[in-house]
Amino acid sequence: MEPSFWHQRWAKNETGWHERQTNPLLAKYFKDLSLGKGRRLFLPLCGKTLDIAWLLSNGSRVAGAELSQLALEQLFMDLGLQPDVSAVGEVEQWSAKNIDIFVGDIFTLSRKLLGPVDAVYDRAALVALPEQMRSRYTAHLTEITNRAPQLLICYDYDQRAMDGPPFAISNEEVARHYGREFDLRLLESLDVAGGLKGKCPAKENAWLLRSR
Repeated sequence: MEPSFWHQRWAKNETGWHERQTNPLLAKYFKDLSLGKGRRLFLPLCGKTLDIAWLLSNGSRVAGAELSQLALEQLFMDLGLQPDVSAVGEVEQWSAKNIDIFVGDIFTLSRKLLGPVDAVYDRAALVALPEQMRSRYTAHLTEITNRAPQLLICYDYDQRAMDGPPFAISNEEVARHYGREFDLRLLESLDVAGGLKGKCPAKENAWLLRSR
């Protein structure tokens, strides 16, 4: 998926993946990450998700990566925060109290630039990437977060029935990407009400990944 695809989607406000409430699976299973107050979570390809406000209100610190500057402008406006912006490496860092978002290509974000994180929350990153990019992404995410535990939310459906994103991620694919480094636990598998985008039956799966 070329960066221009995502920039065009944000410019045209074609952001159907943006949920208008906190993801219920995050609220339900956040406790399974066993994090105390003040711990730092990384949200890859975070957009302007309302999950960030929920995490901040629950005492977490948040780091994120996002390609679109427009998305970040809207995020900080919604949060009522004025970010400090600085260039770090090949990305920009937008920071305010308890939040650091890196704007640019996630593959140029290093472990050193990101800094320590205590957990990863991936709701919209793995499912946003086509198959040929997912192995690179999962390896990179594992490396820059130093195999931090992860709450992963993805969809499973018949990919022949609909083009992504969001793309279908089967249980077998989750195991293929993460099974060598992590113990995998399927927390819940829900039927998507009305089908995914109203087009086909789908499951929304919540996974807990813990380093071996």
